[in-house]
Amino acid sequence: MMKNSIAIVDDHVLIAKALSSIISNFDNFEVKYECQNGTELINKFRLKENIPDIVLLDISMPIMDGFETAAWLKVNYPEVLIMALSMQDDDSSVVKMIKNGSHGYLLKNAHPIELEKALQKLIVNGYFYPDWASKIVFSSLGGASRELQLKISDREREFLKYVTTEMSYKEIAEKMFCSPRTVEGYRDNLCLKLELKSRVGLAVYSIKNGLN
Repeated sequence: MMKNSIAIVDDHVLIAKALSSIISNFDNFEVKYECQNGTELINKFRLKENIPDIVLLDISMPIMDGFETAAWLKVNYPEVLIMALSMQDDDSSVVKMIKNGSHGYLLKNAHPIELEKALQKLIVNGYFYPDWASKIVFSSLGGASRELQLKISDREREFLKYVTTEMSYKEIAEKMFCSPRTVEGYRDNLCLKLELKSRVGLAVYSIKNGLN
């Protein structure tokens, strides 16, 4: 049976080697090669046989980081699945990786069993986000209905545009010429309307429905 191929991109060589060793024990996956940054990956992609099914991508790297690499893959190889693997669990990093094309997000302290399940779900569903990054993330994957979008006010749409950025709620309030409490009200109302639970969920909704 053909195994799904993986390229590991991580500037920590020991971590990359450890991941390769772990994945070698998975039934349906194999590691093609390891790179230390996005530039090395791009060079690998010059040969067709080096294009993997999945790129397991660190975020913080020198020369070309995970954000830039994901964005490049999204434009040039949209068929390649991207799984971000990082120690960064903040909303800003998750949102930015999703916006740049990542199909999944997993923390580096995940158990090997969790990694294997995540990779399997990535292949089957086309995406994987754990509960902490939330049920939130793909509850709106199918796109909002016209009726639902009509319930979103112009000010809420404006808020959704800013929620995909790295701005704080205070900075968003300044942009919208209102108080932080008003911005929090937009957030709470949208979470209620869209059945979402966090800024990450709202950002994904905005990105997937072209509101950003």
